Amino acid sequence: MIKVRLFCAAGFSTGMLVNNIKAAAEKRGVALDIEACAQNAIEKEINGIDVALLGPQVGYTLAKSKAICDAQGVKIDVIPMADYGMLDGEKVLDLALNLVAN
Repeated sequence: MIKVRLFCAAGFSTGMLVNNIKAAAEKRGVALDIEACAQNAIEKEINGIDVALLGPQVGYTLAKSKAICDAQGVKIDVIPMADYGMLDGEKVLDLALNLVAN
């Protein structure tokens, strides 16, 4: 089971993206635990996850967030604006899976 958290500014679109990622994972048979969380809760939510993804609107926090994630061995990246804007669950799932694999 891969545990992913999407960190954002608590926007509605992130919840819709989570649903699309879940659908993509189910279609591929990928066991995935994914939730959306506010970016300011990253320190509280980081324990036990494999991947942290930042929404583009909080991408400016990458350096600070990366330091938190690196200390816990968690992979992190910013979701590309186009994938986030299109709510492309397939591409964001690929991003998460690639981070786990590398």
